[in-house]
Amino acid sequence: MGSLDRVGVVSLLVCLLLFPCAVAFYLPGVAPRDFRKDDELLVKVNKLSSTKTQLPYDYYFLDYCKPSKIMNSAENLGEVLRGDRIENSIYTFKMQSNEVCKVACRVKLNAEAAKNFKEKIDEEYRVNMILDNLPVAVARQRRDGIHAKSYEHGFRVGFKGSPASKDEKYYINNHLSFKVMFHEDQESGTARIVGFEVFPLSVSHEYREWDNKDPKLTTCNPNTKGVPNGLARQEVDAEKEVVFTYDVTFETSEIKWASRWDTYLLMNDDQIHWFSIINSLMIVLFLSGMVAMIMMRTLYKDIANYNQLETQEEAQEETGWKLVHGDVFRPPVNSGLLCVYVGTGVQFFAMTLVTMIFALLGFLSPSNRGGLMTAMVLLWVFMGLFAGYSSARLYKMFKGGEWKKNTLKTAFMFPGIAFAVFFVLNAIIWGEQSSGAVPFGTMFALVFLWFGISVPLVFVGSYLGYKKPAIEDPVKTNKIPRQVPEQAWYMQPAFSILIGSILPFGAVFIELFFILTSIWLNQFYYIFGFLFIVFVILIITCAEITIVLCYFQLCSEDYHWWWRAYLTAGSSAFYLFLYSAFYFFTKLEITKVVSGVLYFGYMLIVSYAFFMLTGTIGFYACFWFVRKIYSSVKID
Repeated sequence: MGSLDRVGVVSLLVCLLLFPCAVAFYLPGVAPRDFRKDDELLVKVNKLSSTKTQLPYDYYFLDYCKPSKIMNSAENLGEVLRGDRIENSIYTFKMQSNEVCKVACRVKLNAEAAKNFKEKIDEEYRVNMILDNLPVAVARQRRDGIHAKSYEHGFRVGFKGSPASKDEKYYINNHLSFKVMFHEDQESGTARIVGFEVFPLSVSHEYREWDNKDPKLTTCNPNTKGVPNGLARQEVDAEKEVVFTYDVTFETSEIKWASRWDTYLLMNDDQIHWFSIINSLMIVLFLSGMVAMIMMRTLYKDIANYNQLETQEEAQEETGWKLVHGDVFRPPVNSGLLCVYVGTGVQFFAMTLVTMIFALLGFLSPSNRGGLMTAMVLLWVFMGLFAGYSSARLYKMFKGGEWKKNTLKTAFMFPGIAFAVFFVLNAIIWGEQSSGAVPFGTMFALVFLWFGISVPLVFVGSYLGYKKPAIEDPVKTNKIPRQVPEQAWYMQPAFSILIGSILPFGAVFIELFFILTSIWLNQFYYIFGFLFIVFVILIITCAEITIVLCYFQLCSEDYHWWWRAYLTAGSSAFYLFLYSAFYFFTKLEITKVVSGVLYFGYMLIVSYAFFMLTGTIGFYACFWFVRKIYSSVKID
């Protein structure tokens, strides 16, 4: 392979790793559409969203212009779970045909409609629309001089008058100036939409006499070329009449279709991501140095000494970690529960790994709306096979006899707890009349995925795992358990677990900030390359810190390492939950109690899942380490 070919391959790998969404994978629903002049463009409306309440609402919850028949667009599972409700609207354009001051409708607000508008303005709700799979956005100029433009997603329902001018009135953004950007193919004469912007205004429209068929406004007509400056704003109040209008301008653009999401995904935080990676790598290098020192120097020296003692004629007393060889593989207390937790952790690990691979390949980019959530749910269900298998293998090694009972616990423990919390939170959302409430049909689908696919797969995996011969211990276990000597204060379980779990959390907490921001502040997260690197670093960190602390524990003649290994890495979830509380009080502006309950409820589920994932990584690392060292020494 020539040097140019090598450069090309390396460049492609870098692009895949860092910017996977820019790679042009044409998936159903996100493939390019070609339009000719005067082709009809249909604008769809999505949910009303607010970062202050985290409760999405249907677009038509407010008294906006309604088409003669409201039709829901087909949505995937992820879109429904995110609260997306995509419907048709009254806004229709003709390709490359500008419209000025087009009247959408006239609405007379009753007391309830006015109250709803005022509440949504107070809570800073934004309207989301979609054209050719592109979300509408408000362009804002940046001052840094690096990037000319960035976007705010959606536009505000309205605004409140300035307290400085003692204006306490509410105003609605009833005039929308749309700008549709398109990239034209000179050869075929077709065009592809590459941008969808809006500039909202509040205008108190006036007219002489209303004609439903051809309404004429004195404040806005095609001859004025838009809305004149200095017009009164449209107040929101009971019995007020609101006329909704819009302009459409089409503009050619040099942006290609494959790059049209780049501006939407504009993030000026790449240097912070690199800092996150460097910070995590420093932790890994520090831990790797400690593990190398233990494995290459201390442990190698221990094994050499122990094996040398066997050749000496004088009987010498065993010391250190070799002393507990007769108890180190004794099944722990609540061994069945440990099997369940390990099995579920394997399920999470497999789901996360496969999801990351799909994301790296560009299949789960933000343009594939709801794809990430759908993939995670479906992969979780199908990875039940691995959960049952790993749980059964461990259970048989512990000489457990009730494998069916163990399998049922594996299939129901985490999903049952998560579903119970989710059901309560969903009932709260339902009570708030939010579109974020999962419909009965979707709830039934989730239950079917759980009972109809996940549970049978867990049983199949468990059957296959239990059929395998039991894992043999490298040393025999004594019949009478050895007494554990009194431990130093720094080797107490609670202290070592809490101290050890700081490092896995420290390796990911910077990237965690961006993930929480994308979830709770309605921003796009797309740098899956950075996330994958951080995930690999998390795996290494969990494994290494558990091995280090496990070695120290065995050297102090404490052989109760099974649960300690799981909890050392898993307790990083405790710091994740604490960080989510810190993020709630410092970054979010949530004031409603219901929204706070939703936030902490969902973060509790996330933290519990993170506990199982990291705990399982730590457990298997320690399991491998203990088997390795005890199989390396000669023991009578």
